[in-house]
Amino acid sequence: MTRIVYEFTESLRIAFAQIRANKLRSVLTALGVIIGIVAVTLMGTAINGIDIGFQNSLAMLGEDVLYVQKWPWHNVDDWWNYQNRPPFRVEMADALNRIIDTTPNSLLAVAVPVAGRGGSVKAGENSVSGVSIIGTTADYSRIVTAEVATGRLFNEIESTAGRPVCVLGSSVADSLFPGRPALDQTVQIRGQNLLVIGVLAKQGDFLGIQSFDNQMLLPLNALRKSFGSRIGIELRVKAKDKTKLAAATEELIGAMRRVRGQLPGERDNFSVNQQEVFKAQLDPIKSVIAIAGLFITGLALFVGAIGIMNITFVSVKERTKEIGTRKALGARRRTILLQFLIEAVSICLIGGAAGLAITYATCLAIQHAMPALPVEFSVALILISMVVSIATGIVSGFAPAWGASRLDPVVALRYE
Repeated sequence: MTRIVYEFTESLRIAFAQIRANKLRSVLTALGVIIGIVAVTLMGTAINGIDIGFQNSLAMLGEDVLYVQKWPWHNVDDWWNYQNRPPFRVEMADALNRIIDTTPNSLLAVAVPVAGRGGSVKAGENSVSGVSIIGTTADYSRIVTAEVATGRLFNEIESTAGRPVCVLGSSVADSLFPGRPALDQTVQIRGQNLLVIGVLAKQGDFLGIQSFDNQMLLPLNALRKSFGSRIGIELRVKAKDKTKLAAATEELIGAMRRVRGQLPGERDNFSVNQQEVFKAQLDPIKSVIAIAGLFITGLALFVGAIGIMNITFVSVKERTKEIGTRKALGARRRTILLQFLIEAVSICLIGGAAGLAITYATCLAIQHAMPALPVEFSVALILISMVVSIATGIVSGFAPAWGASRLDPVVALRYE
């Protein structure tokens, strides 16, 4: 055991002595490995970022919320069937809530009508466009996780009466009232004045694309005064247990058929959607990133492995006499094999470490440039990179190291 440890440490010392003696050659040799490690770590970081951003967004939207809508969140096979579906009405939410309340051990908590429109919000000379204007009822607070930073949400009386009150997202409030509190101020949408009674806490963005802070909440009846009574709505239903969404969905479908008055055998004239559909839509994107990253990684590592193998063969040729001398003095084959194998692995590990450093610096730059984009440089990626580097070194260095270990000492000593 002591001999093996000695051989290993001695081979490590010789390997780093050779790398120091041929710095430029070692750097150029490791370049393919560096590119490969950068590719695989950036790919992993991108996929992790998408997953983290999606999970954070689900948490903000509510992972246990089901959406009853006219259209499904996937490709439709019968466009006219969905187009001709009857619209939803606020009364359907009340009817659905009565069914939920009278169902023993129901997996559903509450149904809330929601209508949304995009538009501009004004306050004096300031204006914000592209705001998500959401009309709903007082029960909306039961299905969202967003907290109110200042003020409050509208109550049942304000909701039923359609009082001209609203709650602003943090970005809207900051843009309309820079440097001063938005509470108790007046904003305007389509000529209707609304009193600000609350401001939501900052929530963030979805993958740096859609902001959850660029929204406004107001009573549904107040929204209808601005956008008309024929504005379409959807029903959002909160499940009691997010681990039982499948069973809750089945219960919701049965309850909605009763609300709609559908007979047995009739096709559902509504769709129940859930957040997992978004995840299914993101999976192809992650697959494309993974395939592209693996192709680039494989190509770079293949080129790097050939370079390392070639340089190791050159190193064996340059040191043939040294190998002969060591073997003549009693060095074993495994000692020579280990020496050149460790040299190849060391170059790959140096390349892997350099690749990780480049990736880490890139991640820091991305976080600085786009703070809303989730980027995570995980320990798992570091371990994977090191394993890939070691495997590349072993595969590329084994053939020349094996050849060196099989050299005849007499032939090696006479080599010119």
